[in-house]
Amino acid sequence: MAITIAVDAMGGDHGLAVTVPASIDALNTFSDIHIVLVGQEPLVQAELEKHQYDASRITLQHADQIVEMDDLPSKALRNKRQSSMRIALNLVKDDEAQACVSAGNTGALMAVAKFVLKTIPGIDRPAICTSMPTMKGHVHVLDLGANVGCTGENLMQFALMGAVLTQAVDDNPKPRVGLLNIGEEEIKGHQRIKDAHKLLSDTSINYIGYVEGDDIYKGDTDVVACDGFDGNIALKASEGVAKMISFYLKEAFTKNLLTKFVALLAYPVLKSFKSKVDPRKYNGASLLGLRKIVIKSHGGADQFSFSNAIAEARLEVIKNVPELISAEVSVLLKQQSDNSESKSAD
Repeated sequence: MAITIAVDAMGGDHGLAVTVPASIDALNTFSDIHIVLVGQEPLVQAELEKHQYDASRITLQHADQIVEMDDLPSKALRNKRQSSMRIALNLVKDDEAQACVSAGNTGALMAVAKFVLKTIPGIDRPAICTSMPTMKGHVHVLDLGANVGCTGENLMQFALMGAVLTQAVDDNPKPRVGLLNIGEEEIKGHQRIKDAHKLLSDTSINYIGYVEGDDIYKGDTDVVACDGFDGNIALKASEGVAKMISFYLKEAFTKNLLTKFVALLAYPVLKSFKSKVDPRKYNGASLLGLRKIVIKSHGGADQFSFSNAIAEARLEVIKNVPELISAEVSVLLKQQSDNSESKSAD
C-alpha cells in the first residue's frame, strides 16, 4: 500500500527549485510512496519538465496562494486559505494524504496545522521536535520554538511525546529522557522546570533528571525536553558553532601550499567528520501533538536536506506516531486520575 505525502511545493527559501527535485529523489529512494505536489500548477509543471520521473507516482494539486516566509501566522490562517500550505494540510485532514511536508514559515505552519488538524486529546500544545547529532548517535530535542512560557505540564507532555517518537523511530524501548536546565541540582531553574521535574518523576517515563546544554551532545540522553525559547536558542547556537568550526577548518587548510597538502591527506577524516555532523541529514522536524503527521523542513534546505524531511514523514507514517502518542497520553491521564483519587481518599 502506497504512502501518500502532501508536499508544500511553494514553501521555503528556494521553493520549487528544491521541493520538486527532492520529491523525485524521495520517489527514487522509496518505492512505497506517492507524492502530491501542492502549488501553482503551471509553475510546478514547468519545474517537473526539467526532470525525469515516474508520472504515475506524482499528483499535482493546484493552489492559488503562497504563504510567504515573513507572513504573520494570523495572516496565513485567515487570509490564505487557498495557499499551498493550507491545501497540503487539508489533504492530510481529509485522509487523502498521510503526512504533510513543508519548508514554509514555521509560525504559520504551526498555527494552520493546529487549526486544521487539531491536537491529540490530552495534549495542550504541539511541539517542534528534531534529532541532533551526539557523540554516540543522536538525540531528540523538543520544543524548538513553537511554544514560549511553557508550564510544567507542557514540559511533561513534551517529554512524553519525545519518548514515544524515539521509541518508534529508533526502536528504543526505554529512551532516557532529560529536562534541560541550567544545572543538575534540584534547587536550580525556573519554577516551571521544577514542576515538570516533579511530574516526570511520578510517571513511568525513563526520566533521568536535569541535563545541561553540553549534555545534549554527549549521547547519554535520548530525549531532551525544554521550553521553545530555550530549545530554539540551543539549536541556533549549535548551528552557529558548527558553521564557525567549518569556517576555521577551511581557513586553516587553505592558508598555504603546505596546509593544502595536509588537507589532501586529511580529506578522508574530514569527510567522515562532515558526514557525522552534517545538519542536512537531520532535517525534518516533527510537529508532535497533532492528530496527523506534519514535518517541518528547514526553510533554507537544499535538495538532499528536503528529501530527508520526506523520509522522516514516511517513517512516522509507518510507525503510526500520532496513534502511539495518543495511546500513551491516555495511559498517563488515567494514571494521573488514579493518583488524584488515591490522594483524595487519603
